[in-house]
Amino acid sequence: MANKKHLVASFHNLSPELQEEIKQKYPLGFTDAMIRVDKPNGDFFYAVPYDTDEISYLVKIDVKIDDLSEDEEEKEYYDDEIKGADDIQEESSQAEEATDDDVEI
Repeated sequence: MANKKHLVASFHNLSPELQEEIKQKYPLGFTDAMIRVDKPNGDFFYAVPYDTDEISYLVKIDVKIDDLSEDEEEKEYYDDEIKGADDIQEESSQAEEATDDDVEI
């Protein structure tokens, strides 16, 4: 048995035929098969394995990473005070009390 050639390639740089074969191998997407590859300089990329008879590929997959810091994320969702929220809550409670869901037949 001959040794396979090992290649790392971006999905977008592969031939359309090979891209289709990879999509067929992962019909539900790459998420479950994806691995994180750490480079010596501290960078990393995500890839999925794919083997042919001659070549063993590590196919790079573009992944969007949310780079908001936790402080910015909290600020985005929680800093805005909803004006009148207490009034709305109070009106809602009063409306529930006024509604009689039990009907005597």
